[in-house]
Amino acid sequence: MKQTRNLWQALLLAAVLLSQSVGAVPIWGARQSQPADTPPSQLKHGEWIWLGDAIDTGPMVMVVNLSEQRAYVYRNGVLIGVTTVSTGRPGHETPTGVFTILQKDKDHRSTIYDSAPMPYMQRLTWGGVALHAGGLPGYPESHGCVHLPSEFARLLFDITSTGMTVVVEDRAGQPQQVPTPGFLAPVTTAGAAMSYEPLSQSEQLRWTPEASLSGPVSIVISRGSGRVVVYRNGVEIGRARAIFTGAGPVGTHALILAAGPAQMPRYVPDPQSQHWLHVGIAGDATAGGTEPDPAIESRLEMPPEFVRAVFGVLTIGSTVLITDEAITPSTTGETLDVVNADPPET
Repeated sequence: MKQTRNLWQALLLAAVLLSQSVGAVPIWGARQSQPADTPPSQLKHGEWIWLGDAIDTGPMVMVVNLSEQRAYVYRNGVLIGVTTVSTGRPGHETPTGVFTILQKDKDHRSTIYDSAPMPYMQRLTWGGVALHAGGLPGYPESHGCVHLPSEFARLLFDITSTGMTVVVEDRAGQPQQVPTPGFLAPVTTAGAAMSYEPLSQSEQLRWTPEASLSGPVSIVISRGSGRVVVYRNGVEIGRARAIFTGAGPVGTHALILAAGPAQMPRYVPDPQSQHWLHVGIAGDATAGGTEPDPAIESRLEMPPEFVRAVFGVLTIGSTVLITDEAITPSTTGETLDVVNADPPET
């Protein structure tokens, strides 16, 4: 009788545990940070380092390196976190490019993959690419998302905001602090499938800041298209003709305004008060972490009044993307995803 009672108690306990586990979200990766002095290259899959408490203000940028299967988080140009990741497997590769966080959802579940849990989801594209806690086998195995350790994903989620820049690259390279972007009239990013209204033959520029009155500013300057386009909160607010004189490519560069006046009242940047975080990204012909060649600035020609208008809307965290690739619908060749901010079709 006693043995029967023990058997029933064991079965009852198993049933209770099973019922509690239904719908439960797994915990992926290490539960605690590795020591701060751990070299990132020595992190095992699922491990991470967090120094986010050291600096609690300033613009943030996250760099995801597909080759290394690691991600680096910077605040005000200072490294505050490193983690192992798992990105898209063959056939579902994570796209490279410059993105911003479009949406956040702590308890998100996939609408594509049988309601699979995606804790601490931070959306990068409306097409299904996001940062979130997920499996970390030590190699790319996701459907395109960037999987993070659960506790790292939670810590990151707590300090980020929509509009934060995320760079996905496929080679080694770390950001470097530089005194000025030099290139300015540059541009940063937004919209893979943007609404495209070409300048007429008589137009040198178009400036409509009333189209979007607030939000992160991103600018793209394209040698291939001969255009600079400015977005605010993913909406185009201006474009102008941009010409690079001379022959040869300029490479691909991303610059984030890390410190300086909230708005620049004049054309000439002030190296004493303005600092930019330079990030090497996929497609850059220069070595990662090096300052862009100042000679490139002398090759760039744009309407001065447009440049002044751009300086007037820059804020801390504004992003500039410089690329040889075309940004018109006629773009050909390798795809560079420049922040997909288009809402999903309904």
